[in-house]
Amino acid sequence: MFGFSSSRLALNKSVSLLVSNVQLGILPLHLLFAIRSFSSTISSNLNEHSFLVSYLINSCGLTLKSAQSISKRVWFETPERPDSVLRFFREHGFTDSQISKIVKHRPCLLLAKPEKTFLPKPEFLRSIGVSRSGLPIFVSRNPDLLVRSLERCLIPIYEILKSVLISDEKVVKTLNRMENRSLYFFQKTFSNNLSILRGLGISQSSISYLVTQSPSVMCQKVGKFAEVVKKVMNLGFDPSKVIFVIAVHVFHSMSHKTWEHKMEVYGRVGLSEDEIWSMFRKHPKCMSLSEKKVTGMMNFLVCKMGWQAAAVARVPNILFYSLERRIMPRCSVVRVLLLKGLIKTDIHLSAVLIPSEKNFLESFVIKHQEQLPQLLDLYQGKMNVTELCFGFDDKSRISGKP
Repeated sequence: MFGFSSSRLALNKSVSLLVSNVQLGILPLHLLFAIRSFSSTISSNLNEHSFLVSYLINSCGLTLKSAQSISKRVWFETPERPDSVLRFFREHGFTDSQISKIVKHRPCLLLAKPEKTFLPKPEFLRSIGVSRSGLPIFVSRNPDLLVRSLERCLIPIYEILKSVLISDEKVVKTLNRMENRSLYFFQKTFSNNLSILRGLGISQSSISYLVTQSPSVMCQKVGKFAEVVKKVMNLGFDPSKVIFVIAVHVFHSMSHKTWEHKMEVYGRVGLSEDEIWSMFRKHPKCMSLSEKKVTGMMNFLVCKMGWQAAAVARVPNILFYSLERRIMPRCSVVRVLLLKGLIKTDIHLSAVLIPSEKNFLESFVIKHQEQLPQLLDLYQGKMNVTELCFGFDDKSRISGKP
């Protein structure tokens, strides 16, 4: 608002100076009238712009910066139409934050006729299983649904997905995960990419998994999709197993630069390139783990516990466990047992970390409770290792055999 006032003040000063110049005979009189007319037009535009920005802030909950940016993409001089749009959203249970999100993404929606443009879409979505409470979440995640044609876009997309996923529940779940870009390209690419997968003998259950987990994969350009599928084939993945489409998903989700960075991260924790690729073939999602997660897990398992990095790579699903809730409690028990000489030092990490909680308790806690009755409290976090008067040294480490 201060900027608009400053502009008016500067303009008025300029006009006053020009008037003085006319009076001194410096400027012709007709030019003064033209300048005054221009001043009136600028002042009117400033007032209108001020109204628009104020409306976006006060009625739509936007910040000044966002309102100023959006005012360049939409224009209205009276509040009647946008008021009806906001009223429609609120009557259908949208929160202020959801409305703000929609306006920021699609400000043109403020100029729509709600009953004509919006209403058919929520009604259709409700008919396929979107709940009344879930509708605002659904739409605010993908406001483009409101501007696309129901007959030419939304219904055809639903029918295609239904033919693959069978149930409305899965269709709704998939639509909820679709990005605006995916929505736009869906009808152009989905069927062709689906044909590629079916041509390779990918099972219906695997296709359903890929579509529901990452619909954007199926909406990428056919050439790029075919390239990723070929890469996965060349790595030896079996098309008849779901791990094939998981690998496709992982490759799709990261750029070449990100992939190279992940290879570097695993290399820094002691894995060779062959070991990394072997790990990827067993559990493709290991390449989606964050650097912090990978380094934290490997530092504990290799540096503190003594297992070799190659041993971890042989069972990559271990990297997905919780360090605090699963790995550390079990390893605390194992280190105490090692110090007491109750288990061998060459115990494999899979024997410690993979068994269910019930099996772990039977094998490592209950079995030794007579000699160490505090083990259960240690495992449950009710006491720590130092309270058992144990100090950790090389005797509490694994022998290091893979």
